[in-house]
Amino acid sequence: MLEAHDIREWRGHDVVDANRKKIGKLEAVYVDTRTDQPSFATVRVGLPTRYRLVFVPLADATVGPGYIRITRTRDQVKDAPAIDIDGELLAGDEEAVFAHYGLPYQAEPTERWLARR
Repeated sequence: MLEAHDIREWRGHDVVDANRKKIGKLEAVYVDTRTDQPSFATVRVGLPTRYRLVFVPLADATVGPGYIRITRTRDQVKDAPAIDIDGELLAGDEEAVFAHYGLPYQAEPTERWLARR
């Protein structure tokens, strides 16, 4: 399990997939509001003039020197829900992030499961 106290050190690290192919740079970490543990990250992908931030799950991710390796493939990530570089994840869009990766999501309409750290 990734430790929450290390979050500040992760920003800017390469994010690589299960096959060690680079996906992009880690932009932000979102924690599970129920446990305060890292749950998702946003990864900067795209061309320099057309960046976007895609969401990737951090379950079973490993941290190495200068990189974070996730258990998903780059192909799975490329079609993941995304936000603009200066955007934010709206409460109504959280479920789509979980659904893209086949993860359970059962939050109440007024409840948030993810919080940016």
